[in-house]
This record gives sequence, C-alpha cells and structure tokens, in this order.
Amino acid sequence: MDFSIFSNLPTISTLFSEINADMGNSQIWLIIVMACLMLTIHGVAVLGIAGAFHTLDWHMQNSRIYGANFLSYFIAILLIVASHLGEIVAWAYLCVALKVFPTNPQTFYFAGEMYTTVGYGNYSLSEHWRILPIIISFSGIFAVSMSGAAMYSMMGTLLSRPNPKRQIETDVVTD
Repeated sequence: MDFSIFSNLPTISTLFSEINADMGNSQIWLIIVMACLMLTIHGVAVLGIAGAFHTLDWHMQNSRIYGANFLSYFIAILLIVASHLGEIVAWAYLCVALKVFPTNPQTFYFAGEMYTTVGYGNYSLSEHWRILPIIISFSGIFAVSMSGAAMYSMMGTLLSRPNPKRQIETDVVTD
C-alpha cells in the first residue's frame, strides 16, 4: 500500500491557520463562543425540563393520578420545541447584528435552515462567512440530540410503568 499520498498533508496547525486566513474574519470567534453558550443554555434548559417532568411524574404516580403524565409530557415537548425556535431566533439576531445578509427575513430563513440542517435555500455568503453554516448546523445537531435524549428518557418513564387498569383486572381475576 502506498502511503506517500499522506506525506503532503498539512499539519493541523497549518490547516487551521490557512482556514483562519481564508476567512479573514475575527468575528468568527464570537460566533463560536455564542454557539458554545447557546448549547450550554440549551443543555441546562432541557435538563430542567426533563427534571421537572420526572419530578411531576413521580408525584402524580404516588398520588395515583393517572393520565395527566401524558399531558406533562406534551407540555415538556412544547417547551423543548420552543427552546429550539428561540435558538433559531437567537442565531438570526446574531446574523442580523453581523450583517451577514441584507434582509432580516432572509437571515431568519438562513438561520432556520442551517440550524435544522435542511439546507433548502441557495444562499450566497461572502468568503469570510463560509464557515457560518457549519457552526450553526453543528449547534443544531447537538441541541436536537440533547432534546431527543431527554424526550426518550421521558417517554421511557411513561412506557415502563405498569398499567393501573390492567393491575386492577389482574387483582379481580386472582381473587
């Protein structure tokens, strides 16, 4: 096997320096910091929502209130969706502040498409903003992953408990 093709690869430091010089944009560090901050806030929010759901579910189960836990799950989903919409708006505002696009609606659509990784639109970015879709889409992917894990945990809680109606039927049959 010929490994000579790997001898001309740049070092990580060289590659990073070339990308940074190509962008010519010191504002990209602000965007990276904002992405990390938004992911941290999203993670804390999702943990809070899931924690509140599990606490509420535990109290309802101990109080023998059945069926309301599905309502609390629905509310948790709405809160998580609202957090994602809030992040898309935050990305749009950040892009408006940095004047990435000439119009606000175009900026909002761009932020939403990149965050959800739909990539439907045809956006022409200036050379120093070419990395922006990568950063926004990574933040969206990780935020949706955190949300999915929390919703999976909450759904697992709902599906793992015994059905109280079935338990009553079993008690009647065994008597």
